[in-house]
Amino acid sequence: MPDSGKIHNVSELPIATDSLQLDFQTHPDRYRHWKLTSSGAIARLDMDVDENGAMFPGYELKLNSYDIGVDIELYDAIQRLRFEHPEVKTVVVSSNKPTMFCAGANIRMLAGASHGHKVNFCKFTNETRNAIEDAGEFSGQRYLCALSGTAAGGGYELALAMDYLILIDDGNAAVSLPEIPLLAVLPGTGGLTRIVDKRKVRRDLADVFCTVEEGVKGRRAVDWRLVDETVPGSQFVQRVAERAEEMSRMSDRPDTAGGVQLTRLSRTIEADSIEYDWLGLSIDRTNRNVTLHIRAPDSEAPDSLEHAIALGDRFWPLALARQLDDALLHLRFNEPDIGTIIITSAGAAGTVKGHDAFLQRHRDNWLIREIVLYWKRTLKRLDLTSRTSFALVEPGSCFAGLLAELLFAVDRSYMLEGQFEDDDTPAPTIMLSENNFGPLPMSNGLTRLETRFLGEPGSVAGARDHIGRELDAALAAELGLVTFTPDDIDWEDEIRMLLEERASFSPDALVGMEANLRFAGPETMETKIFGRLTAWQNWIFQRPNAVSDAGALRRYGTGLRPEYDKDRV
Repeated sequence: MPDSGKIHNVSELPIATDSLQLDFQTHPDRYRHWKLTSSGAIARLDMDVDENGAMFPGYELKLNSYDIGVDIELYDAIQRLRFEHPEVKTVVVSSNKPTMFCAGANIRMLAGASHGHKVNFCKFTNETRNAIEDAGEFSGQRYLCALSGTAAGGGYELALAMDYLILIDDGNAAVSLPEIPLLAVLPGTGGLTRIVDKRKVRRDLADVFCTVEEGVKGRRAVDWRLVDETVPGSQFVQRVAERAEEMSRMSDRPDTAGGVQLTRLSRTIEADSIEYDWLGLSIDRTNRNVTLHIRAPDSEAPDSLEHAIALGDRFWPLALARQLDDALLHLRFNEPDIGTIIITSAGAAGTVKGHDAFLQRHRDNWLIREIVLYWKRTLKRLDLTSRTSFALVEPGSCFAGLLAELLFAVDRSYMLEGQFEDDDTPAPTIMLSENNFGPLPMSNGLTRLETRFLGEPGSVAGARDHIGRELDAALAAELGLVTFTPDDIDWEDEIRMLLEERASFSPDALVGMEANLRFAGPETMETKIFGRLTAWQNWIFQRPNAVSDAGALRRYGTGLRPEYDKDRV
């Protein structure tokens, strides 16, 4: 699913600069577009976009329209609410702009951005909205959208990700998805899918809604299930407060637990490498690949839950999840020429196993639950990354439990059979745990092993019978857990030819092939959103009807009508 855009070197976009690289690290003290406050069980996240705070020069973020910078802050706020505010049970999202909740993605930004950036931008905003839904469903932290003004396009798509929508009934405020009549593109963050799959709007009414520029307001918005309530302006603030309290009473989040502060990542970026505490990236630009080298913790798992909480964001499973998440986003937006991700690991598998077992023992604790859910979201981001992914299991590897899941996320895995000549490092093994059989599902709702063995469910049971055992290459291959097991004589040549062959293929064809093969099994709202982003939004955003000089995106706001090629393709 496309993430080949290069935001810092966009030839079509005069508003970009060659020197800019996106940084996904921020903090509420540095927010320009959101205001995050909390009081007891209720938090407020108010959208107040700085018109002059665009990520690139050349456009203004009027009417709470947004670009990637606005969504980076939103993603950061969602993460902090989950980890730093365990007491928060309801998040009220509203706007500080009178009469306008959010006008959606900035149109001038979309008109000028490279195709790759548009698709990456849509993918990231989708993942961020999925994180809102994940918080409501699995963390007991529910989102209430207080629509004190109009929500258009991406603004309404943001609202659709939330658990409950209250629209002010002032005769003006409306919800709309006007992309088709105004811009000749589709809503880019799941709007079409969510109105029919999530809110179950009737197909014919959805057709009307998506082709009416002005949208729907008042009682009709409730009757069509586009929102949950409309409230007169005189009662709006009071009703939002009441509903937030009602939603809070349904949560199991703790009342008095102390949160874990998410500090800025320790990270060193060089021309061809990035170093985090537990993760290193080494870029081979000649062969267009990057190796993600994961390091095991250097100490045993904490001896108590209190100890783990005291470690905060230095607790290895949380620290590594944050570093891997940041690395994947960095590669997506800042390294578009890299086509293949190679995952390796090193360190004591026993310490990984100990931390994995710790997560399982304390899975009912709010913090441990959040850490596992963060791993689930990060692994999904790897699933959705439009790069080839391989894993290499070599002597000294530590693919156990949580880290073994990476072997089932990649497109192929290679495990050395035996040892390397003149190296006394023991032959590699892998180890399964309960974390490979339920807590970390893919977007299709299945575990990666269930997806892997879709046509042979007995193989899942067979693998489960080996939980906790050290599995050598022969047994791992017999169980279907790795792809190939070359010996030391063939290892170097096999890996070299693998990488050379992959680099020789069309990146476009690989993106399509990988996205189709990774998501076997049932369709879900999530797979529909990302699948349609790949197939339809990706295509429509390149069509002349949208992006040519006479297309709708370019002519929006000029007073000129777009010129359409009327042939249906």
